[in-house]
Amino acid sequence: MTTSILCVQPGSFLTLHYRLGGPAGDAINTFDGKPATLTLGTGELSPALETYLVGMEEGARTTFEVPAGVAFGERNPAMQQWLDAKVLRDMGDAKDTYSVGDVVEFPTPDGQGKFAGVVLQVRYSFGKDALEAVLFDFNHPLAGQPVTFEVQVIGVL
Repeated sequence: MTTSILCVQPGSFLTLHYRLGGPAGDAINTFDGKPATLTLGTGELSPALETYLVGMEEGARTTFEVPAGVAFGERNPAMQQWLDAKVLRDMGDAKDTYSVGDVVEFPTPDGQGKFAGVVLQVRYSFGKDALEAVLFDFNHPLAGQPVTFEVQVIGVL
């Protein structure tokens, strides 16, 4: 009886452990907890990272060193945007204090998902303590950086 080893293909449903790290350390690491499940081609991983998985055999574990800008694109200055306090309230964010480095989640325009931005600057009205606007960076935290992508393929369907 011959046992065939399954390989990752486009559209494969996978169970895997993975770690994404940049110069500042790990951004995601499932090795210490529950493995991830995902389907290739559905946007759960960046398309660039998915290409590293294609052809891997079930049970394989390896680490890829992904060059700067490949995994999540280059940093885009247009992805840094000021949102005024009214817009933040209208989007359902009742938070009235922000600090540089805070990560804030927002609903997508269709209400079906979420996206996040990192606070870069906070502006208050002159002579008042009223929030005026917040500068957010909506780039992926690892955009424009080299990425270490460690993966262990547990199962392929």
